[in-house]
Amino acid sequence: MSNVITIGLDLAKSVFQVCGLNRAGKVEFNRQVKRKQLMACLIAHPQALIAMEACGSAHYWGRRLEAAGLSVKLIPAQHVKAFTRGNKNDANDALGIAEAASRPNLHPVSVKSIAQQDIQTLMRIRIRHQHARTDAVNQLRGLLSEYGIVIPQGIKHIERRLPAILEDAENGLTAIAREGFYTLYQDYLSLSEQLANAEKTLERLAKANPRCRMLMRFRGVGVMTSLALFSAVGDPASFKNGRQFSAWLGLTPKHAGTGGKVVMAAMSKRGSSYLRTLLIHGARTVSRWLGKHDDPFSQWASAVVARRGKHKAIVAMANKNARLIWVALTKGIEFVPSYYLSPASHAVV
Repeated sequence: MSNVITIGLDLAKSVFQVCGLNRAGKVEFNRQVKRKQLMACLIAHPQALIAMEACGSAHYWGRRLEAAGLSVKLIPAQHVKAFTRGNKNDANDALGIAEAASRPNLHPVSVKSIAQQDIQTLMRIRIRHQHARTDAVNQLRGLLSEYGIVIPQGIKHIERRLPAILEDAENGLTAIAREGFYTLYQDYLSLSEQLANAEKTLERLAKANPRCRMLMRFRGVGVMTSLALFSAVGDPASFKNGRQFSAWLGLTPKHAGTGGKVVMAAMSKRGSSYLRTLLIHGARTVSRWLGKHDDPFSQWASAVVARRGKHKAIVAMANKNARLIWVALTKGIEFVPSYYLSPASHAVV
């Protein structure tokens, strides 16, 4: 019977570092294991908790190990760093992971399912298309301005004006310049088509997913926000309450205290900046329509705007939305008062 109860696994491409701790917290082994022998090495300790840093391939290995009947714990990288000592090497990293896993109050990362990972992959590809298209548009506008041709900001201006500019023989563009601009314009059109296809696929996935359909019932939560929440949040019950979920998103205030005095500051901005941005942008959209509604949520938000200003009120709305989303994910949408939901989407099941 193995004495090892915790294994710290430092992930790699070919050679992994495996550190095993016994019940006393002492190191039983800390050795390198090749990729082909890794599963056999870990299965030899069926009672051990396998701890890994939550990095790129951690979810793949987490799914494989859970399918083999092993217990898995993914630890955020910032928490592992506090337990690493000495020089930076694989042996010390694996030991730090194993020691961090033994801490009782450390909040782990849930292992993502294939569906969650697929959605995150598509969303990252969509963001790449967005950035590449923006780069193409900025380069077109910048290079054209060097020839004395100014196009206003905005993608629609590129679509409306560039074909005419390329056909205008009197604007001073040489044949070489026209060919270069035509190539950039074709890149822009291709990226726009790829972006549209990616968004159609994501919208289809959101409508087919019951949890995403439920999330889209909240004010300010659309296709991208619902998909981002679904793909990022594993088991919502791993959060103690809605405030802990909101703190995980970085929407709660920072605070510092000493001698019994606590000072609150701006929001902490911890966690995923992408998720936080989506929720805040959604709240900003909702804020534009507050004056046209008289429900309790709109009254509360309008009072916050009057008391604290528009920008702080938007963050407060995003914070409240995050807490209510946790309630819906853990207990059910029926536990959320109807006035917090979007009137236009009440019929969505």
